[in-house]
Amino acid sequence: MNPDRITLMGCGIDNLTMEETLHTIEGFIASGTPHQHVAINVDKLVKASRDPALQRIINDCALVNVDGMPVVWAARLLGKPLKERVAGVDLFEALMRRAAARGWRVFLFGARDEVVREVAATYQHKYPQLVLAGWRNGYWQGEAEEAQAALQIRDAHPDLLFVAISSPKKEQFLGRWQAEMKVPFAMGVGGTFDVAIGRVKRAPLWMQKAGLEWFYRFLQEPRRMFRRYFIDDMAFVWLLIKEAARR
Repeated sequence: MNPDRITLMGCGIDNLTMEETLHTIEGFIASGTPHQHVAINVDKLVKASRDPALQRIINDCALVNVDGMPVVWAARLLGKPLKERVAGVDLFEALMRRAAARGWRVFLFGARDEVVREVAATYQHKYPQLVLAGWRNGYWQGEAEEAQAALQIRDAHPDLLFVAISSPKKEQFLGRWQAEMKVPFAMGVGGTFDVAIGRVKRAPLWMQKAGLEWFYRFLQEPRRMFRRYFIDDMAFVWLLIKEAARR
């Protein structure tokens, strides 16, 4: 575990730059033993505050990055400044590039079948040397089918596993199966697959730097994202006030 890990609203966060994160992941892959990654944003901190099991899974992860400028600002406000935001989309792209260069085996897991297939085709074209150990959609019914998915991943022997399933389902899946799958580095990537193939546009750089990426996402799908951003995530303000009061 990173000695620079801080605790924010009950969740441990590794205070690393993008380059330090990539170096850490290289060590995980070299070790050959399973490691789980999680990216923290406002939504996940709120969910973890209400779900002790999810909070335990996050705190047991070998690597925790911040993917969300509001969390970076909150950490600074609470006297725990972070070196930088490590966005999941950027980390995914950097790891796919390194995987192609270093021969790491990649498994893509999640989203609809046509989406994950398009991601596979896109990156095989982009990086011809990329070794894809396999891919699978992110839908299953019942424990037997879930176990079957985990065994499919295990038998493909990937070095990197990217899981494009919504939270907290992806954290729960990895928490249950990572030891069995034996993947050196497993990372939840949420909606990254849709961004990677252009189905969802990413916010302009100025909006990313201004912490308005969430608002750009809302403008793309207002009906779907309204509840998350303007109702559920408002609990983050109260979490921040409570944390500040404790300090």
